[in-house]
Amino acid sequence: MLAKLSKEPVEAQRRHERTAAIREFADRFLAGENQDLFAEMLVTVCRLARDEAGRGDVKLLNKALAELRYALKVFAPYATTRKISIFGSSRTPEDHPDYQQAVRFARRIRESGWMVITGAGDGIMKAGHGGAGPEASFGVAIRLPFEQRTNTIIADDAKLVSFRYFFTRKLMFMKEASAVALFPGGFGTQDEGFEALTLIQTGKAPLIPIVMLEQPGGTYWPQWRAYVAAELLRNGMIDAEDMYLFRFTDDVDVAVREVMQFYRVYHSMRYVGEDLVLRLQRPLSDATLRRLNDEFGRILAAGAIEQCGILPEENGEHPDLPRLRLRFDRRSIGLLRRCIDVINQEPVAESA
Repeated sequence: MLAKLSKEPVEAQRRHERTAAIREFADRFLAGENQDLFAEMLVTVCRLARDEAGRGDVKLLNKALAELRYALKVFAPYATTRKISIFGSSRTPEDHPDYQQAVRFARRIRESGWMVITGAGDGIMKAGHGGAGPEASFGVAIRLPFEQRTNTIIADDAKLVSFRYFFTRKLMFMKEASAVALFPGGFGTQDEGFEALTLIQTGKAPLIPIVMLEQPGGTYWPQWRAYVAAELLRNGMIDAEDMYLFRFTDDVDVAVREVMQFYRVYHSMRYVGEDLVLRLQRPLSDATLRRLNDEFGRILAAGAIEQCGILPEENGEHPDLPRLRLRFDRRSIGLLRRCIDVINQEPVAESA
């Protein structure tokens, strides 16, 4: 007991010295609005050293942080441009109807002012880059001992990022995307599709459109949906409303319209305290607001869906956009998706 007490003043003094050193370092080299967060990261590094973390663990953290830093730097100049992450098999040959469908879809997305993100390999990934063109393409490659290689369209592009870890790569796929498009593929495509659905269903990622597309008359996605309905939905492993989180089609026009319609009136979302704020391209009519409260009141934990302006806690983000404010129950994500569909049906105001 005495030995423990004698150590406490020494440890307290070390914490004080560490805090003072970090504060001095931050003031000299880390000035800016994120200085507090950088200082917290330094504290975490010091704690890793104190914990005597294994070299392998420290190498993992070091490499992951370096990969994410570089990826954020690459994407930063294009932050205001919407992007879609396209997934599908790397083994799809260029003469396959799914490949051609992916080319057509990516071309239409580019013509709508968007950019595409793919895994930078061959097959559907190359088709996405081929349709969008290198100027509108990002590649997030993964280093594998087999199969994966960078396609010739994005290989020498500055918007190519190479990852060692799947988890850092997946983070960028979702963080930077305003939509997801899935084409037929293997385990990787299924993994990426289910991860996107999981993140959205659990509220760990904002709602975005997820569209599943293939060749005309294809059976890949209808059979996938049949499995989900027969096994997951029928056995109560997901809710009926979760089926609204994705749409599948074999028509490029329908797929593109699904993505673009999602942002017709709706813009983005974020939580402010206990409230969910939906930012809009334009205000809603009183009739639409009444409809939202009538049809979707069950997604509320309290109160009503109300229109408002920017809130102080939003720190000036999108100051000119009108908003909806609601005390969302944080569970009914599928119904919230349907609510956004109704928002996007808002009629265009007639000119005076």
